[in-house]
Amino acid sequence: MRNRTENQIDLALIRHGMTASNSEKRYLGRTNEPLSEEGRRLLLLRKEQGCYPAASFLFSGPMTRCLQTGRLLYPEKTPLLIPEWTEMDFGEFEGKNYRELSGDARYQAWIDSGGLLPFPGGESREAFLLRCRKGLERLLRMLEKKGPGEMAGNMAAAIVHGGTIMALLSGLCGGDYFDYQAANGHGYICRLSVEPEGGGTVKAAEIRGRI
Repeated sequence: MRNRTENQIDLALIRHGMTASNSEKRYLGRTNEPLSEEGRRLLLLRKEQGCYPAASFLFSGPMTRCLQTGRLLYPEKTPLLIPEWTEMDFGEFEGKNYRELSGDARYQAWIDSGGLLPFPGGESREAFLLRCRKGLERLLRMLEKKGPGEMAGNMAAAIVHGGTIMALLSGLCGGDYFDYQAANGHGYICRLSVEPEGGGTVKAAEIRGRI
């Protein structure tokens, strides 16, 4: 929802459905893996149960698993792509799970750092947080162009990655990065207070519910 008097936007952040790598708890970043059949089934089940809010605008990360999720949940909407919301680059940990990485000194160092060290050959959390925030600024600028009449009373939904949700909400709402973990097909409904004509500047944010 975009209310010009209060300068607020309601945004549903929804993690994409499950993939084969997700079910095996593998690091899945830049690999463009599709949804699994089980992932599709669970999304449609939750949709039938009324878990997802109606949305007037649909945004999405550019990867296949996000786009497929958007088509299942909001088939009538054409997603507006946010390229900055590609998942984190896990570098040499990509495609592996904790069992396979057990005993790797680099993995232990990453664990000991609380996840703050850059992934070997990949991305740092600091760089990822900045990239995700730039994606949010892009989304807000796109909504700003819609105008007050078109946005009033409407919800925007965004199909993104688990890391994207953690990056955005820890930056906007405070707390630890891992406080905002969301299972596949789950997420949060947020209310953002933005600067009028501010080019994507958020003054305050609050979580209004869980999906």
